[in-house]
Amino acid sequence: MPLEIRTIPCLSDNYAYLAHDPDTGATAAIDIPEAAPIIAALAETGWTLSDVLITHHHYDHVDGLPDLLAAHPARVIGATADAHRLPALDVAVNEGDTVSIGNQTGTVIDVSGHTINHVAFHFPDSHAVFTADSLMALGCGRVFEGTKPQMHASLQKLAALPGDTVVYSGHEYTAANAKFALTIDPDNPALISRVRDVTDKRANGTATVPSLLSEELATNPFLRAHDPAVQANLGLTGANAADVFTEIRTRKDNF
Repeated sequence: MPLEIRTIPCLSDNYAYLAHDPDTGATAAIDIPEAAPIIAALAETGWTLSDVLITHHHYDHVDGLPDLLAAHPARVIGATADAHRLPALDVAVNEGDTVSIGNQTGTVIDVSGHTINHVAFHFPDSHAVFTADSLMALGCGRVFEGTKPQMHASLQKLAALPGDTVVYSGHEYTAANAKFALTIDPDNPALISRVRDVTDKRANGTATVPSLLSEELATNPFLRAHDPAVQANLGLTGANAADVFTEIRTRKDNF
């Protein structure tokens, strides 16, 4: 059976996730912005925490880990290359390695850009990828440590996953991302429709995360740097997609 996944709002705009394997009872938490909401979700579901998957070292993805482990001891998994600045790891992983939540096996993807050694976790049998601050709903994370071409290459790895993959990202930034997306791809009917949906959801206090990869491919400007209409809107017709992405990310930084 596929993973049962629960979205957990944390802090002001973060999301953490619980991924539960119903066949074995194993449960992983993906990123720990704060402990209390995750502990509450474990109590509500009756699930037993077995693993913690860490995507990157930023405080708003790891600060709750000590309190969570104090209440629910678990195996901690994160990137080998980032171990020097992550909480203590029980299992260190590299791109292409596998991780397991019970009977469900996932693959580690290096999505460096937002930070160096940021990783995503893809569970193909559950049609799920946990992307944190790499690919986001209608956006992508700021490039703090890597380069913009590196971020573009990382996003292309995620874009190559099956379209029915559900993208579990790290923040509720979609409304702001939507406003920017319209400046890049204003005549895209799929984007216009999605922006209406996002506006309605936020007006009702409904989460816009997770999202479907096929929808991101159709509407997220950071995945559409190859598209002729996007290139034309930017005055970059025929340019290299990485260069177009760099222009889009630069405009978003100044938006």
